[in-house]
Amino acid sequence: MNLDYAQLAALAAVVREGSFDAAARTLHVTPSAISQRIRALEERCGAVLVTRDRPCRATEFGAPLCRHAERVALLEQELRTALPAGTVEVDPARVPTLRIAVNADSLATWFVSAAAAFVARHEALLDIVIEDQDHTVQALRRGEVLAAVTAHAAPVQGCRSFALGRMAYAAVASPAFVARHFGHGVDARSLRRAPSLRFNAQDDLQDRWVRRHLGRAVELPRHGLPSTGAFVEAARLGLGWGLNPVTLVEPLLARGELVELVRGRRLDTPLHWQCTRLATPALEALTDSVRAAARSRLRG
Repeated sequence: MNLDYAQLAALAAVVREGSFDAAARTLHVTPSAISQRIRALEERCGAVLVTRDRPCRATEFGAPLCRHAERVALLEQELRTALPAGTVEVDPARVPTLRIAVNADSLATWFVSAAAAFVARHEALLDIVIEDQDHTVQALRRGEVLAAVTAHAAPVQGCRSFALGRMAYAAVASPAFVARHFGHGVDARSLRRAPSLRFNAQDDLQDRWVRRHLGRAVELPRHGLPSTGAFVEAARLGLGWGLNPVTLVEPLLARGELVELVRGRRLDTPLHWQCTRLATPALEALTDSVRAAARSRLRG
């Protein structure tokens, strides 16, 4: 099947931007033109390629076409850099977008510096998807992203894996919260009663810390709070206790606004960078930036 790359670009833009109107603005065409291109592509493929929801999403048939379109954009950029200046006309709408999965704590502590270093040297856009570090690899395995910060060292099929270092977490709460709930120690009884914080249903850091501390699991009462910044603030204000990146809470610990539930009992999470074996300058440059930022901010 011969593919029309204007139609593919329209499909990828709708899925990336979330709507036909936003895709039209990105590609500098009318929403009607976007609709016509996608309808023509769907007729050619004999399948629905995008769900008309808010936001629009690729179907199981549209997802591989979106991945192909984004990879073609990366290869086109490589061609532009390999040929003499002006040989290939640069279309602003064809600037490649690298879709990557990153856990929220990495994004809040060190990953943005890697992203900034990358875009300062390379013409590309980043589309960052937030996932728990234990689940980013699933997005990579499904082909939804080109790369991911993950807790999994074993490379996904078709990918390379690089060790980044360890992110250290401390179990913290406000002094008043600790005095109220853990005045007689951090044991199974007190943990069953003291509200804990959880980022989302995938977040098991608090449970892992408890198992390490007690040697067994305990059913924890939980507040759901899907924001890294709010997670720290909630602990500071006494909403509950939770595992926070040490780099974020060190100033609060130093000022006494937060205290550790058990002094010095921290949890290290190894992180890895996995990326597709598609060797393009943009992806190689992003990998170099990520590894350099991790060396300076994570524990070896």
